[in-house]
Amino acid sequence: MFTPNDYNYMSQALGLAKQGIYTTHPNPRVGCVIVKDGIIVGEGFHARAGEPHAEVHALRMAGEKAKGATAYVTLEPCSHTGRTPPCATALIKAGVKRVIAAMQDPNPLVAGSGLAMLKAAGIETTNGLLEIEARKLNAGFIKRMEHGLPWVRVKLAMSLDGRTAMQSGESMWITGDAARRDVQFLRAKASAILTGSGTVLMDNPSLNVRLSSTDLAIQGDIRQAIRIIIDSQLKTPSTAKLFDLSGDIWIFTSEQHDKEKAQALISKGAKLFPMAMQQKHLSLTAIMQELAKQQINEIHVEAGATLCGALLQENLVDEMIIYMAPHIMGCNTRGLFSLPHLQQMKDRIDIRIDDIRAIGNDWRITAKPNYNLNP
Repeated sequence: MFTPNDYNYMSQALGLAKQGIYTTHPNPRVGCVIVKDGIIVGEGFHARAGEPHAEVHALRMAGEKAKGATAYVTLEPCSHTGRTPPCATALIKAGVKRVIAAMQDPNPLVAGSGLAMLKAAGIETTNGLLEIEARKLNAGFIKRMEHGLPWVRVKLAMSLDGRTAMQSGESMWITGDAARRDVQFLRAKASAILTGSGTVLMDNPSLNVRLSSTDLAIQGDIRQAIRIIIDSQLKTPSTAKLFDLSGDIWIFTSEQHDKEKAQALISKGAKLFPMAMQQKHLSLTAIMQELAKQQINEIHVEAGATLCGALLQENLVDEMIIYMAPHIMGCNTRGLFSLPHLQQMKDRIDIRIDDIRAIGNDWRITAKPNYNLNP
């Protein structure tokens, strides 16, 4: 169905889309390549929400050469007017002959209507070319559209014997400089960074991106991810370091929260999300559903064993990034996840390791839970 050249041009479009990996929130990352007579005449990617989409950039570059050309786009061209006009209309006006999309847009506002509009205009349309790669690029956006939940990545650091902190809670630093710098790129990709009040009290973290535009190879200012704290009892102190840094702070708490504590946090710029308690706890699933409604695609979690274990227990973790350091911390220390319900071997949670690589003197393990394989 597709030629080797088709694969080559779509690969280039995917490479362009990756240039927006740190900037497009809450929009998907999209790239476009326009080819005529075997020559690339236009290319572009979507950089930021509210700015032109990938197809528009590529069409502007192609100019009159777009007529009769083939457009390779990593996501179905939009057919509705949002903050920008429909890309399907722009492709029709430019006179392209053929449009190949890596995948249909899961957004209900599009969902095949962009390709249908092109087809109705007499343009040859196909999709599915390198779809797996395209879905990986926008895993958060796709999950939000298809399931009403954000993509959740949990970052953990452990010793060779699987320990994350001393019994006292001391954990700085398990890994080396290279691994900690690597985490900054994960933070920069995310729509939001999530933690619990216990981590705020113990570590007083900044949870911000401390890289430059040059480090990220982007134009313009760095987008700071929204920092989210799960804090049912509003234990977060208004003196916490993160309130002195730029960026939004959201706190999910109980509907029965202390009004005086709430006002102190609000006065420091926090936005509170009161939630109903379920069995003396906030429902993490309900929180994730609310975050999806707030257009949060991708969540990066840096938290302790209790919150990480609860997320895993509720089947909310999509990916784990585990940094393993070459030292031993001993038995009187804390583990990666608090999962007291796991009592027998049959209860264990199966995971699939996708990648292991050295980061400085540490090892980075990328893994995904196989929930469907668990009893």
